[in-house]
Amino acid sequence: MTRATAGTEPPLLEISDLVVRRHGEALLDRVSLSVERSSLHVVVGPNGAGKSTLIHAVLGQIAFDGRILAHWRREGTIGYVPQNFTVDSTLPVTVEDFLALTRQRWPVCLGIARRTRDRVAQLLNKVGLDGLQRRALSVLSGGELRRVLLAHALDPIPELLILDEPTSGLDETAMIRLEETLVSIRKQHDATVLMVSHDLAQVRRLADTVTVLDRSVLACGPASQVLARESVVALLPSVARGRC
Repeated sequence: MTRATAGTEPPLLEISDLVVRRHGEALLDRVSLSVERSSLHVVVGPNGAGKSTLIHAVLGQIAFDGRILAHWRREGTIGYVPQNFTVDSTLPVTVEDFLALTRQRWPVCLGIARRTRDRVAQLLNKVGLDGLQRRALSVLSGGELRRVLLAHALDPIPELLILDEPTSGLDETAMIRLEETLVSIRKQHDATVLMVSHDLAQVRRLADTVTVLDRSVLACGPASQVLARESVVALLPSVARGRC
């Protein structure tokens, strides 16, 4: 990812002519879009559309052609919540252990510093999970685990928060709690969010701008305008019904 110094507040993220190929097949074909600062930009599309591939390119995890330009205000931190995260039930790792792993110089099995414990408590409060420090990571519900991952992504507070289908597989109660947490975080930190979602009802509730992707960009713009197009919704029947 190329970095640039902000002058007149350009978009936080500009993606131009992005191409990703695997075994000669184009997974993404000349994709261009911008993520405005302080916005929540959602990418939707059918299975195989390249949504997660786009996220991996932005994170620098895969090779690509084209340009990804970020206009950072600070050091350019990115927080990331993956779509899938597997917890080994045989490992006796608590929520506090997990969140402390990268926050002190010595292994958590040798003890957790007081300042680290305090920071973990603050993070859990931020995502509405007060008191879960000693809970085993393996026994968390799906919604609780996603919010723990979100807490991890928020330290330090990122300039860009990337969420890959953060409510996939959650029941309605867990989904609403996660959405409420996200709304609260945006208000507190004026966050810029790039999110992949399969739920158009959720997109209508949360998104400022939307990109419809099917290996190339089919539509992009303000959520109210893009989702009002019958032709766009018709292209994504499985997405519209919440199955992706």
